[in-house]
Amino acid sequence: MTIQSHSRLLRMLSVTAMTVATVILAGCLGDDESWRGKDISGLMPELAFELTDTSGNTITASETNGEIRMLFFGFTSCPDVCPATLQKLARAVNDMPDNLQKDTRIVFVSVDPRRDTPDRIESYVDFFSERAIGLTGEEKALRELSKRYRTTFGYDDPDAEGNYNVSHSGAVYVFDREGDARLLFRPDLSVEDIRADLVALAQENNS
Repeated sequence: MTIQSHSRLLRMLSVTAMTVATVILAGCLGDDESWRGKDISGLMPELAFELTDTSGNTITASETNGEIRMLFFGFTSCPDVCPATLQKLARAVNDMPDNLQKDTRIVFVSVDPRRDTPDRIESYVDFFSERAIGLTGEEKALRELSKRYRTTFGYDDPDAEGNYNVSHSGAVYVFDREGDARLLFRPDLSVEDIRADLVALAQENNS
């Protein structure tokens, strides 16, 4: 086995292990009848980040306080998981009552800063929803953020044209208006189930 192949294998195993850990964590929680997604209240830290937005400015989680936020790690060259997930989240938000849509935010964090420029991320998230924002940062900051939520990502070796894939989790982390982690949306959750949970969260303490 070459050094490159061994390195790639280690990255794949790392991503797999972290993803499995997240799934096991979710499975241990049991299904709360009041939620369609997995209840992770008290099991994940509050939402916190300091990243770069599509205008090139630094943004922190506190600037989105008061909104229901869905955090998803991905990259704009993703061939399947990212567009499918963002489309599902966008449909769920669009199906919410008009007065609640404005209180809901999709937070797409690109873990491919080498290729995903602010302009590229902006075009990508705008295609899916006006309620989506795109963020990225230096690899170190991205790894710290993903580790905070018990996941990771890895880069495959580039091909002859310099293209490469990025391994990442398909989970979506949902935070309430105060920034507390509340739910985990898995890839198999339906648009209807996502919408129901978002409406319930948005209506909490919303007088």
